[in-house]
Amino acid sequence: MLRTVSIDDATMRALELHETRAHAIPHREVRVLDDAVVLYDPRDVEPFWNRMAGVRWPSDEAGFDRRLTAALALFASIGRQPHVWPSPVFAQPADLASRLQRHGFRDIGGGHVMVLEDPAASPPVESGELAPGVTLHAILGPDDAGPSDCDDLGLVLAESFGAPPGRAAQLADDFRVVLPDPRVALVLVRVGGEAAAAAKATTFDGFTYLSSIGTRDAFRGRGLAGLATRHALAASGAGVSDRAYLGVFSGNEPAIRLYTRLGFATVGESPDLLFE
Repeated sequence: MLRTVSIDDATMRALELHETRAHAIPHREVRVLDDAVVLYDPRDVEPFWNRMAGVRWPSDEAGFDRRLTAALALFASIGRQPHVWPSPVFAQPADLASRLQRHGFRDIGGGHVMVLEDPAASPPVESGELAPGVTLHAILGPDDAGPSDCDDLGLVLAESFGAPPGRAAQLADDFRVVLPDPRVALVLVRVGGEAAAAAKATTFDGFTYLSSIGTRDAFRGRGLAGLATRHALAASGAGVSDRAYLGVFSGNEPAIRLYTRLGFATVGESPDLLFE
């Protein structure tokens, strides 16, 4: 069963800002507004990298309409498709999603924000847990990366998420660029020397954001994503006071069950709204 957990609005705002800044590493921009936070990629028009989150707008119709007009103008000024991630639980106004949909936004598939409520359920991986031929490799900087590690990470994620042709090479380049950043820990799982699963942890300002968790089709069902997630947590350098969290698509029941077993609980579910 999917567990739920309550957090306050201040913590949710901090988490939303942290996630936006984590996605900005290393070359994207973050614009912190009074009532929202914006991620902007000057090189890539992909909506995932260009979005507004943490929205807390006025509830009255006139105030809402003014703020929506300003948001649409902002996206037009940067040449990007308007894209909003409403906050789970704390989006303002409370009917933000339905209002945006009435104004031409479409839900392209939302998800859950899940926070680690039971760290004991995600202990460091012991060597005795690994099946024969399975290896875990934490990459904490350029000196830790082997010649093919970034290419292998790109391959894992591209196949895991069904990315279009050519995306694996782009992802590999992204990993190479973040290697020197001490806030980022990458994990690569191999089976018999072949890249099989991956995870990423980005830690700063009291939060650890877990992302890029995936397993190639040929290696599913072996618990590799769980091993990668736990190893990324251990390698991240997060302290006992840091709050770990991740996002998971709605309807991805295998992933939701995995994260629940690892001690995560949902803060709430929200749509992903793209203007068309």
